[in-house]
Amino acid sequence: MKNYELIETKRIDELSTDARLYRHKKSGARIFTMKNDDDNKVFGIAFRTPAEDSTGVAHITEHSVLCGSDKFPLKDPFVELAKGSLNTFLNAMTYPDKTVYPIASRNDKDFDNLMNVYMDAVFHPNSVKDPRIMLQEGWHYEMEDEKSDLIYNGVVYNEMKGVFSNPESVLERYIMHALFPDTTYGNESGGDPVNIPDLTFDKFKEFHARFYHPSNSYIFLYGDMDMEKKLQWLDKEYLSKYDAIEPNSDIAFQKPFGKMHEEEISYSIGDNESLENNSYLSWNVVVDAVDNKLNLAFDILDYALLSSPGAPLKQALVDAGIGEDIFGGFQDGIKQPYFTVTAKGTEKKEKKRFLEIINSTLKKLVKEGLDKKTLLAAINHDEFQYREADYGRTPKGLVYSLTSLDTWLYGGKPWEYLECDRFYKELREDVEKGYFEKLIEKYLLNNDHSAMVILTPEKGLTEKREKELKKKLSDIKAKMTPEEIKKCISDTRMLKEYQAEPTSEEALNTLPLLSISDINRKADKFDWKENRLSDTLVVNTELNTRGIAYLRFNFNTSTLTEEELPYAGFLKTVLGYMDTEKHTFQDLTSDILLNAGGINFDTNAYPDISNYGRYTGIFSVEIKLLYDGFRFGFDIIDEILHTTKFEDRKRMQEILNETRSRERMRVEGASHSFAVNRATSYFSGTGRYSDLTGGIGYYQFINRISDEFRKDPKKLVRKLWEVSDKLFRVENMFVSIAAEKKGYEAFSKDFPGFIKNFASGALKKQENSKKLDKDYRPYKGEKVSEGPQIELTGNLNEGFKTPSQVNYVARTGLFDIKKLPYTGSLRVLKVILNYQYLWLNLRVKGGAYGCMSGFGRSGEGYFVSYRDPHLKETLDIYQGLPEYVRSFTTSERDMTKYIIGAISEMDTPRTNSAKAALTVSAFVSKVSNDMLQKERDQVLATKEEDIRKLSDYMEAILEKGAACTIGNGQLIEENKDKFHTTEELFK
Repeated sequence: MKNYELIETKRIDELSTDARLYRHKKSGARIFTMKNDDDNKVFGIAFRTPAEDSTGVAHITEHSVLCGSDKFPLKDPFVELAKGSLNTFLNAMTYPDKTVYPIASRNDKDFDNLMNVYMDAVFHPNSVKDPRIMLQEGWHYEMEDEKSDLIYNGVVYNEMKGVFSNPESVLERYIMHALFPDTTYGNESGGDPVNIPDLTFDKFKEFHARFYHPSNSYIFLYGDMDMEKKLQWLDKEYLSKYDAIEPNSDIAFQKPFGKMHEEEISYSIGDNESLENNSYLSWNVVVDAVDNKLNLAFDILDYALLSSPGAPLKQALVDAGIGEDIFGGFQDGIKQPYFTVTAKGTEKKEKKRFLEIINSTLKKLVKEGLDKKTLLAAINHDEFQYREADYGRTPKGLVYSLTSLDTWLYGGKPWEYLECDRFYKELREDVEKGYFEKLIEKYLLNNDHSAMVILTPEKGLTEKREKELKKKLSDIKAKMTPEEIKKCISDTRMLKEYQAEPTSEEALNTLPLLSISDINRKADKFDWKENRLSDTLVVNTELNTRGIAYLRFNFNTSTLTEEELPYAGFLKTVLGYMDTEKHTFQDLTSDILLNAGGINFDTNAYPDISNYGRYTGIFSVEIKLLYDGFRFGFDIIDEILHTTKFEDRKRMQEILNETRSRERMRVEGASHSFAVNRATSYFSGTGRYSDLTGGIGYYQFINRISDEFRKDPKKLVRKLWEVSDKLFRVENMFVSIAAEKKGYEAFSKDFPGFIKNFASGALKKQENSKKLDKDYRPYKGEKVSEGPQIELTGNLNEGFKTPSQVNYVARTGLFDIKKLPYTGSLRVLKVILNYQYLWLNLRVKGGAYGCMSGFGRSGEGYFVSYRDPHLKETLDIYQGLPEYVRSFTTSERDMTKYIIGAISEMDTPRTNSAKAALTVSAFVSKVSNDMLQKERDQVLATKEEDIRKLSDYMEAILEKGAACTIGNGQLIEENKDKFHTTEELFK
């Protein structure tokens, strides 16, 4: 290939990959190819985009370039691709120093189409010619008429208001600012809502012109493809049209400080929250870990010092009473990684003691040594994950590609962090040589490049800032001339007209599209066998798992009352994190990671899709094992379930404090999911179950038992004994396993012994519990209820007020599957709503960052917005759904897109662990392969009239009347008539 210079080749044996690094001679573009037999192919192009201010120009550019280009002049090709491609990944991401545009697909034709659209988008976007795109995606003034208030709106503006409503996000922002005041990392690349309105269209264009050039690009290709052919196409279509330049995009190096920097900022809390013990103290130190071994070593240190149960640095702070939750660790992915230790739920006055304890604990560890077993466990766990390469729904090729940027972007080789085999071996040897202790001394103790960040609570801060913003905008309006006011009103109207205007058929036709014939008509099948071993049901799925067994013990929760279910939810956290008969909780975790791939506890409710209202609740214990590890797995599970020492009050209090903190973080991080679940819980047994074991109901439960435990610790301990008595019995269990044939044979050999020990273990536990608490009542084996054990509340329609600047607005409901049977066409409708009706009205026009809908086989459906500046308007848009669906019309081409989009979601590649979990779901809910094939046939056969028939389904869902909003307290108060009750969520 004469147009490319081959810089270096590399065989990465552990990834079965042949890697090559190229430079395009004319344009200066850098290209990294990873050739292997993975059919889930990945392409991406990244640019170094250092932020010089906090206007969010990098983030707004990322959004805007995907809104049409020279070759594809439609308004939103990203959405059209989401509707109508077989992508396995399609997104774009802004980081503190780079912007990345990755795609993935298993279909060759689709992969080429996606590459073409993304390359044209980044180099020839409409957004640098049409300012309306920046106004829509970034920020704009909005004024409906002369009497209305002047406001800000825009997708990124509202997204970042949501981000900055989260105290942990605020803390992270100021940690970066404190550590790197003179470099790009001191600015907010995503955009600070205060600064976003400072961005002008001229600055926006200048940013693109400077950084979006091949000379500043990093292109990666991964998977089973003809790399030479792809490189020739890139040259011909794009790269050959550019001459190399010097983009001046180097990431500056922050010089170390002479002494620790300190910053203090405030965050907003609700009116009912306490100012006491609600601050954050965060110590941070820059670690210039610039090679693979050092990077891996700090991941290990993260676990050994801070993240593992009972980690010494974390435990020292907890024992000193500094903070109800301690977290942090090694933060990489930037030029100068850093290590952070944060105490949450503390006081500003504890700063001195906080720093003293960190310093003295680290010195003690250097002198006396880290626990070797913990270090080896962390190394083993990291290596297991590296070899398993289970990244959920994210293609592993994308993970490798993003990892390559951690070195490549700063002048290193892209494969430096991908070759890990020899370093795991070296690190194991280094455990005995004091290597990790020396790292603590050099990088954590003797390092002046550090910062102390204090985050203090302030009541009413959100309202205060909103008043200040309202005054600022009022003053701006007051200074406007009548002509300027008219222009603002006119600009508002014209932007809305632009947003409402459909893309022309001519423009839509420029976008390459697959045909239905490109789609496999056969549905993926579940394939399991039901066996009985030692009179226990075993569901066996044979998979090519490369020597890993995915083993799961499933305990029916129907023996539990509604009052007991949240305790089962709490058991998910407690088990494995307390001492047992044979292990301290620290040693327990180490032994698990030294002998297995990890253990996980969970609760799920599986609907009976043939009989709405009936469901099966499962408490699951999952463990990943190599085939020679079954005996260890069986013994450790028996030990955890039957000998955990719930009576350890000190440890229980620590777990309660941490759980309360982490559950709040979960609510703040996924409020849309919590709102949907809560609204569904009003009428659905599975929804109520999920709410009680992991939703808002569970969060409220954790707060209640945390307060009660201080007054009566025996009550909680007794409850956990009683609930675990009911759950963890042989007769209440079935087992599922996914492995190769030889794995199942190894499992079968040791299983009978486990069953015998497990039954006797349950009896021993009861005897021990009787000795410890005279009020304990052992479970006598009362009859298991076959029906739901939960009373439904009916519509509560709650508005949960938080200090957030944005909202998460949910409507949920139910269609009767006997009258309105589930159909695959609902999957097509989901694509239509998510990328047409809801997208256009909630995101494009309304400025919400996201919008979602979904429909299940049991008849449940939902609609929800994400980081939404509106509330009433969003509910009104949901009300318009039946009419929209009833009058739905579209072209044959667009209907093909919607069908392909639905199939794309159905065909997302699944990891072995995901396949194992889905098998259990299908087995318990009685989903047959015939049902899956019927659904796929219905999707592929969907016509306009099939969509219109679904208007009755939308009416049925809305008629249920279930709604829940989590968000801005002031806006919820202003719309109290939309709710039956409103209350502060965080108290």
